[in-house]
Amino acid sequence: MAETVVKDKKESFRDSVATISKEGRRNFIMPKKPRGRLYNLRTWFSIFYLIIFFTLPFIKVNDEPLFMFNVLERKFIFFGMIFWPQDFFIFGIGMLAFIVFVILFTVVFGRVFCGWACPQTIFMEMVFRKIEYWIDGDSNKQRLLKGMPWNGEKIRKRVVKFVVFFLISFIIANFFLAYLISMDKLIGYIENPAAHVGTLISLLVFTSVFFFVYWWFREQACIVVCPYGRLQGVLLDKNSIVVAYDHKRGEPRGKLKKAEDHDCKCVDCKEEGACKSMNSKLEAMIRQGDCIDCFACVRVCPTGIDIRNGTQLECVNCTACIDACDAIMDSIEKPKGLIRYASENSISSGVKLKINARIKAYSAVLLLLLSLLAFLIVSRTDLDARLMRTAGMTYTTLPDGRISNLYNLKLANKTHQDIDFSLMLEGLKGDISFVGSGSMTVRKEAYSNLQFLIILDPKQLKGWKTEIRMGMYEKGKKIKTITAKFIGPEVYN
Repeated sequence: MAETVVKDKKESFRDSVATISKEGRRNFIMPKKPRGRLYNLRTWFSIFYLIIFFTLPFIKVNDEPLFMFNVLERKFIFFGMIFWPQDFFIFGIGMLAFIVFVILFTVVFGRVFCGWACPQTIFMEMVFRKIEYWIDGDSNKQRLLKGMPWNGEKIRKRVVKFVVFFLISFIIANFFLAYLISMDKLIGYIENPAAHVGTLISLLVFTSVFFFVYWWFREQACIVVCPYGRLQGVLLDKNSIVVAYDHKRGEPRGKLKKAEDHDCKCVDCKEEGACKSMNSKLEAMIRQGDCIDCFACVRVCPTGIDIRNGTQLECVNCTACIDACDAIMDSIEKPKGLIRYASENSISSGVKLKINARIKAYSAVLLLLLSLLAFLIVSRTDLDARLMRTAGMTYTTLPDGRISNLYNLKLANKTHQDIDFSLMLEGLKGDISFVGSGSMTVRKEAYSNLQFLIILDPKQLKGWKTEIRMGMYEKGKKIKTITAKFIGPEVYN
């Protein structure tokens, strides 16, 4: 029974999250500002990512953005290549490959992405949190400010923080929108906002969402909303490398004590000296771990967890606890690395990373998907053509005895250049008679629809349905072959 009680007490941290109070209210985490080697390294990485984020919308290839995800116009550009809904299968395979890559990466390296590359973490911890430290001060000053009555200082700091947070959210929203509609269009809309009220409303909606996330929602985005954090429960195993506490080295934890302190190891000691007589005998038997229970790792955690309880859903692998613990270890002249990147097996058994069957299986699937994706991209054509007989019509017998079928040719130009083309029947002699203007140009990055009649001598037909082939030529060079069925009378010759 006693063992059960102790075990339940150890697992009690799983019954609640630090961001919700016992009364069920929002409990704002005010972490102490991290300092250390990894935090400095993350700062440099973040600067690099932010430069990339704010620069990419200005980079153009063939007068088009390098990246654009225009959902409304169903137009997507990756590295200057235009993808249309016709390329959905490429997008689907690409997404599958990305998901498998994320799974494989997580199986091996845990949530390194969350701590080092996730936009949410970068903006929250490296932009908004730093500004908060600058305006409100470190965690202790933030708590004092929160408990302070609404005086001049508190109002001034709250107003400044509100304005700065909103302005940065507005800037992020602008660039986010630029990724959707291109920077050129965005600038055009900004120059004339009255003529683009819808875009202005979208911009304000995005701004409000970003402001809400970084002002109030914060780490809840990682804990409650992000599915990636939930997935780690099924993706991580004992070989996964995560930010981990070396419990073998750190336990049993205990406070540093001065020589004259009462330093017995008794459970429920009343410190009246009754156990002193046994202390010298027990001291040799009880080893003190390196963890001095200072809670420095907890105070810097942006999600408020105690990493010493083991890998938890809330941990985003930001490494703040590593820096905090290393600083403490330095100060008490102990080796660094009590909290470090490590796997459970490496801590418990000293086993190094093993390439197990699961990693091999994921790698094989990922390699297969990447190969398929590469093939689809390489074999992807710049011009999509789909030839179909006009719905609801069969064939027409002309006065001269020839048979005609009406066709619709749908074209999608995925390039940055207009394509002038011509059509020519292959293997059959016949005429092509265009309906309407019969424009033989497909504008760049546009769709085109062409309607025409194909007229054949019935002697060339081989049955009720005869396959016909047509060549598409650009400047005398064949660029595509399209096929369709030609319908004629049941009986021939």
